[in-house]
Amino acid sequence: MAVVIPALLRGFVGAICAQAASSRLTPSALRHLTLSSVMKSKRKTDHLERTADVVRREVVSAAKVCGAAHESPSVKRLRLLVADKDFSFKAGQWVDFFIPGVSVVGGFSICSSPRLLEQERMIELAVKYTNHPPALWIHNQCTLDSEVAMRVGGEFFFDPQPADASRNLVLIAGGVGINPLLSILRHAADLHRERANKGRGYEIGTIRLFYSAKNTSELLFKKNILDLVNEFPEKIACSLHVTKQTTQISADLKPYITEGRITEKEIRYHISRETLFYICGPPPMTDFFSKELESSHVPKEHIYFEKWW
Repeated sequence: MAVVIPALLRGFVGAICAQAASSRLTPSALRHLTLSSVMKSKRKTDHLERTADVVRREVVSAAKVCGAAHESPSVKRLRLLVADKDFSFKAGQWVDFFIPGVSVVGGFSICSSPRLLEQERMIELAVKYTNHPPALWIHNQCTLDSEVAMRVGGEFFFDPQPADASRNLVLIAGGVGINPLLSILRHAADLHRERANKGRGYEIGTIRLFYSAKNTSELLFKKNILDLVNEFPEKIACSLHVTKQTTQISADLKPYITEGRITEKEIRYHISRETLFYICGPPPMTDFFSKELESSHVPKEHIYFEKWW
């Protein structure tokens, strides 16, 4: 779909050069990086092709890797410093991920909250190992101080304004689809803290996370999730599902674990006029739950979903 290229590139090549001025990535290197990556990303399942019609910000910003760790046997977590003050995102959005020397553009959901970026100029990504060149680079070549470029996009987000009506959230995640939903969960917790501390701001309702993975070692961010559940037991609850568990489940996780898939009955129980549903996972899972909710008369404008291939 070569038609996407002019629309994506028009107007921001100059911005790339400007943003690179304070980085060790030279303007010409950043320009070559974005232009060549977009021109050569041709796979049918390519991120740029799948998201060609999705809204993006014009700003392309340099970023530096300042932390890396394995979140699970197959998922690596990155922390990136983005000095550019024009770089911002809404909880749930993703980034186009441009890597020097890699012709294919990555697409990765941000798993950190907007507050972390505001306070520390940091974002976090968690990337599953695959043969896709950007994922291979992250797992095999990326090191501390590696430099990349990023651009924010996506129409899947939670960004309530202070005067908006209070809403409950039901978050339904499969596998690495937890990433944007963790960003939303963290943002909701930040909003709740702000209202509790300052007596103003958006009033969040209850938040229920349903999260399914193959086994407990592939349930990402377990500690982060349970820390939030324990910090706000009156607001946040979670149900963690494992579909192919072969080892004993630890005592600290057992109260939260259900063996088997997330069921429509569990989700249906939480339907109300005040509830928004966010779904992210493999396409069959996303399709199944979005259709189930529609058949249960949940308004389409209360159902948000993101598919990751």
